[in-house]
Amino acid sequence: MEVAVQRDGLTLRGVLEGTDYLKNQQVAILFHGFQGNRGYQQGQLLYDLSATLNAAGIPTLRFDFAGCGESQGQFVEMTVLSEILDGMQIIDFARSQMGAKQIYLIGHSQGGVVASMLAGYYRDIVNKLVLLAPAATLKDDALKGECQGTHYDPNHIPLEINVHGQAVGGQYFRTAQLLPIYETAQHFTKPALLIHGLADQVVSPEAARKYNVILPQSQLHLLPDEDHMLEGQRLPEIKRLVTNFIKE
Repeated sequence: MEVAVQRDGLTLRGVLEGTDYLKNQQVAILFHGFQGNRGYQQGQLLYDLSATLNAAGIPTLRFDFAGCGESQGQFVEMTVLSEILDGMQIIDFARSQMGAKQIYLIGHSQGGVVASMLAGYYRDIVNKLVLLAPAATLKDDALKGECQGTHYDPNHIPLEINVHGQAVGGQYFRTAQLLPIYETAQHFTKPALLIHGLADQVVSPEAARKYNVILPQSQLHLLPDEDHMLEGQRLPEIKRLVTNFIKE
């Protein structure tokens, strides 16, 4: 079913799947990456992962962050901090409107950064955390003045920077430089699953390795020949790993 939440006057649109009822005891919330969306077709990581979790009896919530997909807002105004605020509203929706007692966060790429920090903020609420190619290197990239092949002066950040033909606001890079990513995530002490492709050319697998150090109940899976999108030949394995982790 289609669902929506409000955040600072913006409507965030998503889907609740794997159930015919709004009220559910458990739910997995999936967060997409930079310049992405919640997944609209088969073959996309979050779309396929959601379907697999649903088949295993786990309801899922997938939302577009503000400025992405079907949600309101301008992408140029997106920052990791704004996506954290989006995520807070989504978690609170799961708690208040769904009555969920078991909440699992799953994030890919920048969505993994958001999920990891939300897990720290909601350490009393979130039960399990799954990070798929978590893009914690975005902070290092911002300090260097680099974003997926686009370069800029990190000490004199302009109002907007074009990345893959899309305007990204200077506020994104300014806040990224000082994000307490690992410092926040390390407060989550419950089970965590980390999956990263060794052929990832966007985010170094070192990001997942560092998460594995700072998260006390984490397990790390490094997948040979898998790139950043995690939609290659190992997608069935990824779906199996995540589903088994959530259900165990």
